[in-house]
Amino acid sequence: MSREYVLDQFHGPVELKIDYARELNEQQFAAVTAPPSPALVIAGAGSGKTRTLTYRVAYLLEQGIPPERVLLLTFTNKAAREMMRRANDILGSDLSSLWGGTFHSIGNRILRRHADRLGYKPDFTILDREDSKDLVQACIDAAKIDVTEVRFPKADMLADIFSMAVNTHQAIHKVLENNYRHFAGMGETIGNLQKAFQERKRINNVMDFDDLLVLWLKLLREHEDVREQYQRRFQFILVDEYQDTNKLQSDLIDLLAERHRNLMVVGDDSQSIYSWRGANFKNIFEFPKRYPEAKVYKIETNYRSTPEILEVANAVIATNTQQHQKRLVAAKKSGDKPVLVICGDAREQAAFVGQRVLELRDEGINLNEIAVLYRSHFHALELQLELTRRNIPFTITSGIRFFEQAHIKDISAFLKLLHNPNDEISFKRLVRLLPGVGNKGADKLWACFDAGIKALPPAAEHPTAMALQSCAKSVGKKTVVAWAQFTTTVAQIEAPDVRNKPAVVLNLVLEAMYEEYAEDSFANYSIRLDEIDQLINFAQTFTD
Repeated sequence: MSREYVLDQFHGPVELKIDYARELNEQQFAAVTAPPSPALVIAGAGSGKTRTLTYRVAYLLEQGIPPERVLLLTFTNKAAREMMRRANDILGSDLSSLWGGTFHSIGNRILRRHADRLGYKPDFTILDREDSKDLVQACIDAAKIDVTEVRFPKADMLADIFSMAVNTHQAIHKVLENNYRHFAGMGETIGNLQKAFQERKRINNVMDFDDLLVLWLKLLREHEDVREQYQRRFQFILVDEYQDTNKLQSDLIDLLAERHRNLMVVGDDSQSIYSWRGANFKNIFEFPKRYPEAKVYKIETNYRSTPEILEVANAVIATNTQQHQKRLVAAKKSGDKPVLVICGDAREQAAFVGQRVLELRDEGINLNEIAVLYRSHFHALELQLELTRRNIPFTITSGIRFFEQAHIKDISAFLKLLHNPNDEISFKRLVRLLPGVGNKGADKLWACFDAGIKALPPAAEHPTAMALQSCAKSVGKKTVVAWAQFTTTVAQIEAPDVRNKPAVVLNLVLEAMYEEYAEDSFANYSIRLDEIDQLINFAQTFTD
């Protein structure tokens, strides 16, 4: 009777230099020593994610996997260098042949080797943000689109629209419907500009950062030999911060892992914060659906926070209906309980924070040891004013100060010019918002406006609007319509029953001019408009 003879794979004994069980906690150890197969590692905040990935790299190499067969994809090049440095220190061996870096750096590396397959030369250059905007503007000019006759997005916004489309795998019209509804009727025109933009880049042998991913994926999909080369090469693929990957990055990972399926992705669905940039938390949430054989490893021991803080965090996370269930456990000893303070409004909240800061200072706490966290930048408005009023020094680490932001300075300039027509800085800032007005044009218009103001009698009712009207013949063709709107708006806010009501003034300016300008000029216009609304709410506290 015949039977099939199965040849078992033989592995010699592996002598590990590292005592992984001693170096790692139980959950980290399980993930680090996971057998070859798809694996999802849910690493809660402060749980040693970097340590886990580093030791996973070391473990694979100690199992005899050549470094060049490992691909480590991280969110930043700094993270990749740090992980490889740590692994090198642990093993005491050279890891220079291990491929590690961001998606963009790995894409650049591969495209340099195969650029000819896509109609490029290996010495292509990479456009920065400003270069991309200039090339988009060249496409607009070549298409002879008169942006003064139709409301049309500026070059930098078009670049954002193109980027969102390719990173989320959406058609232009879909991106416009979902994120830029005020341009939804221009889908065909904008789509044609995107094609022209892509063709110009190819002709000029340049790529932007999105191309490093888009063309990498195109290369793998359209050239079987190249695809097979890298699928065979990368026997093990590790991905950091997987919750922040977008559709494009997810497709790249799945394609590269198709042959060996030894894919380990690490992240935390509760820490996904880049949806505005196209990141899709569903990549991590639905990973087990795409890889049914995947094993899920949870790392829940937190080394940063006290049990009391984690209890609050766990309670917040528990309300999320779409998540990989986890419960963070503290390694630290018990500490102070967090305090919940209920405030009636933002002003009361700011007053509480200001008062509490001074109390802590009086208790001997250095001001440099006190931090205030807030969800969105506009929430800091009342806080900054309150701290200033109480003479409490502070620095903003999440960006520039509220009143130093471009859109806040823009709309505040209306108030400044309204009450001081001699304010040259505010005047020039406002006229540069208008189409066709640059620095030289602003200088010319200021000279005209200033002369007009000085020629008016002191008792003139609408001096600013009248001076603007006197300059109407000095504006170029591109600016005529916008100048008329600007003059009308200034006349409205100069009215005696309006000029001393800042909230009313700002609302009028927003509705008449600035909302449309913001939508046309800023990719994150909705956030900026929210911040202006917050400023208007604050302005309502001032009366004439």
